[in-house]
Amino acid sequence: MRIATWNVNSITARLPRLLAWLESSNTDVLCLQEAKIAEDGFPFEALREQGYEAAVHATGRWNGVAVISRTGIEDVVKGLPGDPGYDGSVEPRAISATCGPVRVWSVYVPNGREVDHPHYAYKLQWFEALKAAVAGDAAGGRPFAVMGDYNVAPTDDDVYDVAAFEGLTHVTPAERAALASLREAGLSDVVPRPLKYDHPFTYWDYRQLCFPKNRGMRIDLVYGNEPFAKAVKDAYVDREERKGKGASDHAPVVVDLDV
Repeated sequence: MRIATWNVNSITARLPRLLAWLESSNTDVLCLQEAKIAEDGFPFEALREQGYEAAVHATGRWNGVAVISRTGIEDVVKGLPGDPGYDGSVEPRAISATCGPVRVWSVYVPNGREVDHPHYAYKLQWFEALKAAVAGDAAGGRPFAVMGDYNVAPTDDDVYDVAAFEGLTHVTPAERAALASLREAGLSDVVPRPLKYDHPFTYWDYRQLCFPKNRGMRIDLVYGNEPFAKAVKDAYVDREERKGKGASDHAPVVVDLDV
């Protein structure tokens, strides 16, 4: 079984590439982030024509998550119980579903913006709500993973130059402590292999030639429970999908399971 996570940075802008990638990669389940579309505008029919169902939690604007599957979708849960919300609004940042033998969460963790910004405090609170929400699934006997754009680089090796991030979000001790706390729920980091260079970066800014210079970050993560981790046969970053005109600024992370 092949599952993946991908922040597409607008499914409308990326739809032709997404459909082509699903076909060429032979992916069974995709956790998608930053749909940037309302649920009633989601391209269900285009996906259905390729044999995929979709569970979607989206309201438009810049958030929105989905699980896309050709192995069935059951037991869908939208959002997090106890979601702290931001600025009076609960944002569509998490959705879970059972797809055949595997249960997955697709998550888009808040960015945090700046360390002294209210959005940073919201990010840490959201992590706490995520941990509480996934604890039951993580403890279950079936393969389970929380996949998505975490907006945190787990270690200094997960950014191209840690000095460039001094005083910025995505690398702070508090954010990394939130990741460590999530692992305490019985999850481990499934680290993919890079298809080029030494580090499996998953995100490169559009600006300043970051992609050709490989000035990237590993912030798209797969956190799986023990049955999931034991089933992993391969994991890699499909860096090729970051290339060319009309690409997302994130690359898909692909995981092959023997289930």
